[in-house]
Amino acid sequence: MDIRLDGISHSYGKLEVLRDIDLHIPSGRIVCLVGPSGCGKSTLLRFVGGLERPTLGRVLQMGAPPEKCLNPFTFIFQDFALLPWRNVRQNVSLVLEDRGISGAERDRIIADVLERTRLSDFEHALPRQLSGGMKQRVAIARALAVNPAVMLMDEPLSALDAQTRAHLMDDLITLWERQPFTAIYVTHDLAEAVRLGHKVVVLSRRPGLIREIVDVDKPLSERGYVDADLERIREYLWDMMREEARAADEELFNV
Repeated sequence: MDIRLDGISHSYGKLEVLRDIDLHIPSGRIVCLVGPSGCGKSTLLRFVGGLERPTLGRVLQMGAPPEKCLNPFTFIFQDFALLPWRNVRQNVSLVLEDRGISGAERDRIIADVLERTRLSDFEHALPRQLSGGMKQRVAIARALAVNPAVMLMDEPLSALDAQTRAHLMDDLITLWERQPFTAIYVTHDLAEAVRLGHKVVVLSRRPGLIREIVDVDKPLSERGYVDADLERIREYLWDMMREEARAADEELFNV
């Protein structure tokens, strides 16, 4: 299922947040959103997921969701959102319980997503027994369990240390190669964006406008953690964003 944003503009009272956003998210691709603080990246994600409605414009769904899709849009946040009294298996099971899926079918789905996220040996562990990276893998497994049309990922790795982020990026790439998924991925980390994104959408300082859409043509499987091709793209993005990012940070500090 493709997603198209058609003329999205939004204001909170007199504060204009987004202006004239036109964007196509192709099925089976990861599209990363980057831009200065406060430019509307997370707001745009909420519009796609139906949590809010834009002042102007439409979010269009084109084509059918994947077979056995239980929830077309699924969010993954930076804070994991796990229930501390439920173990790994039970946290994943939560998204299936209100959809009438039980017994052998539920067990099959849970076993599949735990295996895909390398959590099969930890299904009985409680969140307090897990590292930050493993908690986020549980959140990803839970999202995969509903077979979403689009995963909406709002800075999912930002709360993790650099080494754990690197491992989780490897995990996401492996997951995508095994079964390509569609994702809109918000991040402040340009290295993360060029490592994971098929497209990187650069938003301007508020009100957020699309400054440029940069295609990263290198296959995900060939993108290394240290990669000269990706570093050139990252530097290009930072050169584009540097002054606006500094101005946006100063503006937020002075509010």
